Amino acid sequence: MLLFYLPFGKPVAVTDPIDNTAELIKAGNIKELAKTFASSVELTILADESIATPAQAEAALTTFFKANPVKSVTVVHRVNSNANIKFAVLNMVTAGGTYRTSISLKLVNGQFVLNELRIEAEKK
Repeated sequence: MLLFYLPFGKPVAVTDPIDNTAELIKAGNIKELAKTFASSVELTILADESIATPAQAEAALTTFFKANPVKSVTVVHRVNSNANIKFAVLNMVTAGGTYRTSISLKLVNGQFVLNELRIEAEKK
């Protein structure tokens, strides 16, 4: 007979990687967001596109978010059809304007890492 003992205390929430990323962006917590970066990040901030190291991506995003404090982030669309890749489009409202933000996460060694982040001016 097998017995399972569950620890008592606070329940641990299993967070969706898309929701977790959106929350970190909403909070402007680039330091924590950087912990989720892949070894290279396809980064687009407005007209500036690059393949960045985690440190470079963190620096570029820190600069952007200092100039554009986030007011709200909404997940507009998500794709979960592949168990190894997650993709989402976010609507990000900042003090500097509204941006269409897309994120792509891939499964590496059992956890999702952010391998692409695009911040584009909202198309009107």
